[in-house]
Amino acid sequence: MATRPMTWGSDVGAALPTAASEQRAPRWSWRAGRIAGIKIYVHATFLVLLAWIGASHLLQGEGAVAALAGVALVTAIFAIVVLHELGHALVARRFGIRTRDIILLPIGGVARLERMPERPREELLVALAGPAVNVALAGVLFGASALAHHELSPAALHLVGGPLLLKLAWINVSLAAFNLLPAFPMDGGRVLRAALAMRMDRVKATAIAGGLGQAMALAFGLLGLWTNPMLVFIALFVWIGAQEETMLVQTVSMLHGVAVGHAMLRDFRVLSPWDTIGDACAHMLTGFQADFPVVEDGHLVGVLTREDAIRALTERGREGDVSHAMHREFAVADAHEPLDAVMPRLAEATCHALPVLERGRLVGMLRLENIGNLIATRAALGAEPAR
Repeated sequence: MATRPMTWGSDVGAALPTAASEQRAPRWSWRAGRIAGIKIYVHATFLVLLAWIGASHLLQGEGAVAALAGVALVTAIFAIVVLHELGHALVARRFGIRTRDIILLPIGGVARLERMPERPREELLVALAGPAVNVALAGVLFGASALAHHELSPAALHLVGGPLLLKLAWINVSLAAFNLLPAFPMDGGRVLRAALAMRMDRVKATAIAGGLGQAMALAFGLLGLWTNPMLVFIALFVWIGAQEETMLVQTVSMLHGVAVGHAMLRDFRVLSPWDTIGDACAHMLTGFQADFPVVEDGHLVGVLTREDAIRALTERGREGDVSHAMHREFAVADAHEPLDAVMPRLAEATCHALPVLERGRLVGMLRLENIGNLIATRAALGAEPAR
């Protein structure tokens, strides 16, 4: 499910396309390991959830054993969530789409893909992979429970105590069923969009699936007000995710076939590695530019952002060299690349603008504002995309 543009996952998580060149760890998260070459991160708020589960059992007088059992159950559930996300990620890998990492949040998991599958069949298979993992796990766990002579009915479940394998089996059933609800951009919503896209334009299919997703989000919210407040949070994420991804697909459609060179900023200042931070700050104060390409002997060697300049000004003063503050690893775009392919790279870049190269020569800077201006202008003029 999606919580923001270009996202995938279990519960309210999502698969977020990201630039392969960016290696920043998610904020407030730590790395828990690597599975099948995919980094697994745990968000700090996950610890808050575990602490709350343990404290709830203790405050109800159930004792330390019950508290530890509750924490263990939640940990096992999130292990299942990781497997769910790996299902998405490994099927996406079969179609040449890499997964940067998986992040565990209190409300679910997020698999951040470098891009979303655009072919309906590929999206269908990637979307079904996560719930399919849950169905397979449920089958294994029910089989183990039957061998242990446990009653398999959900009536045999207890909040505290009872067979752990049976609990996990029904949890997998619940996760599969919930994720397959046709509430775009949850897994079921993506299945619906993929099925519709086999018969109509992808933009129209997304609009229909997004509208249904928002309708179901409204139903979740109203139900949550009377039953479980967590449904209200899920409703909020589904509503926002459906709205943003619908807008994203419309935007990408408008940019299809338009080259970076049509949107890039051509009037910009360039810094030398030996310019001072004071010079850079003076340029920021007298102009509109916040990020500066740094060029030495005609070659692009770095990018200085506003944040870098302010930090260097505080630490080194006005006379510090740009070379000590600039980014030496940065993403770039080619002037002939399509804008829809560059947008995810720009959104994830450490800088607010991408240097644009043509045959290795710096020819422009690309910002999200430039893309927004291009979209607004073309929409107003009713222009066809440039080829």
